[in-house]
Amino acid sequence: MKHIIAEARKTYHQELLSEKVLTVNMHGVPSNADSSSKLSIAISKYIADKLTAEIQEKALGQTSGAKFEQINMNFLAATFPKMQNICPGKWHIEKLGNRNAIKTSSFAQYEHIDYLNDLAKANAGLAASIGNDYMVAPDVVVYRETEEDEVINSPVPIVDDTVCKQADLRKKNGGLPILHASVSAKWTMRSDRAQNSRTEALGLIRNRKGHLPHIVVITGEPLPSRIASLALGTGDIDCVYHFALYELMEAVNSIGAEDAKEMLNILVSGKRLKDISDLPLDLAL
Repeated sequence: MKHIIAEARKTYHQELLSEKVLTVNMHGVPSNADSSSKLSIAISKYIADKLTAEIQEKALGQTSGAKFEQINMNFLAATFPKMQNICPGKWHIEKLGNRNAIKTSSFAQYEHIDYLNDLAKANAGLAASIGNDYMVAPDVVVYRETEEDEVINSPVPIVDDTVCKQADLRKKNGGLPILHASVSAKWTMRSDRAQNSRTEALGLIRNRKGHLPHIVVITGEPLPSRIASLALGTGDIDCVYHFALYELMEAVNSIGAEDAKEMLNILVSGKRLKDISDLPLDLAL
């Protein structure tokens, strides 16, 4: 019997290979490795070999990042909506971008952001006071449609016209879809851009009205120390998910890098780093 998440994980890795996100160049350096770090090369090469990456040139930086976002979206779309038995609802998974009409203010918790933007544009003094930290742009979002009363009242009557007049989930109230999760995709963490995920998270936390969505990061970074720069600590990001955590753990143990092994154990045992396969079930909470 095929299990959906196990099969989706295999497909996920196959897409990373076929789309040339994970590659190995002629010098034996994988596309997610820091070429100036022997440990980074060793760990990422071990993972690439396990996943049978071919020797070829990697995609350009922006292209690689965009493809990583898309492949993560594909993985979530192939898994999370299928868990209706534990997380019922009409779910959508979208990759945001300049060409997508959907944005953060398209959701019930953040519909006021456009209003703030308009006020700030019209008043320089107000713009200086409130800043622009409410401008959040997740890479991938998971959101839920509102529900008809017929659905809410099945199999037993739950609501009528005398109650629940402002509940976000009730379609009759005319609200927007509900943002369930914000997913930030960072193929590597070799620059301050990786910390943008924390900035986005804080913006979602501070500027919401209502339920806080899940806030997660998915990465392909091979060095535990760099993953720790984002994963350690609590209060902003739910958790960091690695594209191949099982292979990463095997690589670190095989190479025998004690510092990396210790840090990885801290991250995993402290539930600050999980495998990509854990994400769909965690989103069901």
